[in-house]
Amino acid sequence: MNWNPTGKFLFVLGATVLLPVLPALAHAHLDRAMPAPASVQATAPKEVVIWFTEALEAKFSTIEVRDGKGAAMQAGAASLVPGNTAQLRVPLKPLPPGTYKVIWRVLSVDTHRSKGEFSFRVAP
Repeated sequence: MNWNPTGKFLFVLGATVLLPVLPALAHAHLDRAMPAPASVQATAPKEVVIWFTEALEAKFSTIEVRDGKGAAMQAGAASLVPGNTAQLRVPLKPLPPGTYKVIWRVLSVDTHRSKGEFSFRVAP
């Protein structure tokens, strides 16, 4: 392919502008969760499981579950699901009826940090 100088300049300029954007797309994002965000559960879940779009570093990834008064409801530390490094779970204490906030902070294996939160409700 024989490019003229203007074509080469525009190609280099476009690549220079777009390349810094590409690493931002590599963050681990919430794919789905159980219980699902904004869901109403007929029975209290025994754990929260979150699926992410990227593999995670277990040592630097957490899930907190808080009741309406802000008390921690997790019954242990979050851990990766064996055989799936993009799935994080945390066991829960027995949950009485009420609304619960799930707060997650993760580090993907490519060293990008992500965080978020959602709520679910346990029906009486």
